[in-house]
Amino acid sequence: MSSSSKPTVLHLGDDIRWNHELYTELNQKFNVVRSYSMGRDEFKKALQEKRWGEFVGMYRPFWNTGGEMGNWDKELIDVLPKSCRIYASAGAGFDWVDTRTLAQRGIIYCNAASACTESVADAAIVLILSCYRAIAWSFIAARSCDTAQFRDANQNIAAVTHNPNGSVLGIVGLGKIGYRIAEKASRAFEMKIQYYDIVRMEEREKDVGAKWCNTLEELVQTSDCVLLATPFDGKVLLSTDQFTQFKKGARLVNIARGKLVDEDALNEALDDGVISAAGLDVHANEPHVNGKLAQRKNVMVLSHTAGASVESHVGFERLGMENLLGWLERGEEGVVSAVNLLWLNREE
Repeated sequence: MSSSSKPTVLHLGDDIRWNHELYTELNQKFNVVRSYSMGRDEFKKALQEKRWGEFVGMYRPFWNTGGEMGNWDKELIDVLPKSCRIYASAGAGFDWVDTRTLAQRGIIYCNAASACTESVADAAIVLILSCYRAIAWSFIAARSCDTAQFRDANQNIAAVTHNPNGSVLGIVGLGKIGYRIAEKASRAFEMKIQYYDIVRMEEREKDVGAKWCNTLEELVQTSDCVLLATPFDGKVLLSTDQFTQFKKGARLVNIARGKLVDEDALNEALDDGVISAAGLDVHANEPHVNGKLAQRKNVMVLSHTAGASVESHVGFERLGMENLLGWLERGEEGVVSAVNLLWLNREE
C-alpha cells in the first residue's frame, strides 16, 4: 500500500525505543508523520498550515516528550483537522487534555493507565508503609550523617509508628490502579479495604473483600489511611472541610494528581495532628513542591515517579499502537483504553 493511500498518523515526540516490530506494523498500515518536539505556538501554526495533512490519529508514546505544546484545550483542539478521530497517548492521568471537547469533535482519547498499573501500585505501597513506619524520618536522619538526628530517629520512632496490618485502607477510586493497590495491601499486608467511587464495583469488592462507602465523607471518617487513585476532574477533592472529618491521626497517600489536595489545608491538618503522616508522589504546582510539606519528617515526597519504570514505558509505547491498529481494524470497538466514549459525538 502506498503512503498516499494509507491513513496518516501524527507521531508526537521521541523515536520508538522498544516495540520495533509493532511500530513496523503501524508504518505498514498508516502513513506515519512526525512532529518530534515543538512548542505550542509552532505546533498550532503547523496545524493551521496543515503541515501534516489530514491525519486521522495522533500517537504520543512517551510521557516526557511530545507534550511541549502544553495543555490540550479547546484552542488547540479547534485547529485539529476534521479528519482526526483518535488520540492515543502515554500516561495514566489526562488532566492536561480536555477529553470532553475531543469527544464533541468526534475524537476518541485513549490513555495508557494499564501499562503503569504495577509500577504505580508498588510505589503506593512504599508510601503507605512510609506513613505507618516513618520511613521518611528515618531516611532523612540517616542521610544527614548527623549523630543527633540519627539518635533522635533511632530512639523515638518506635513510639509513634505502627504496622499496617489490620488497619483500614480507604481508596478513592477503584479503577485499575486502585484495585491493584487493594490487592497488594490486602493480601501482602492484611489491610482491610474500603473504597469510594462514582460507580460501585461489586466484582472487585468480592475479589479483595472491600467495603463500599456511599460517600467520600463516610470513607474518610472510617479509614486509617486514605489513598487517592482517582482522576482530577477540575475540582479539589480534599480541603479543610474534608480534613476535619478524618479520623484523628489518619494518614493520606496521593498517587493520583496533586491538584486533588488543598496543600495549605493539608499542612494545617498535619499541624493539628488530624493527619499524622502523608505520602505524596504528586503535587499541586509541579514541578514546584510545597516547601512546608517537603520539610516535614512525617511526609514522604516523590517527584511524580510512581509510574516511572522501563516496564511502564514499554507498555505506553505498545498500548498506544494497539489502540491505533485496533481502531483502524474495528473502529470504536477496536480501541482498548478509551476514556471519553461516554461523550463521543458520532455524527461528526
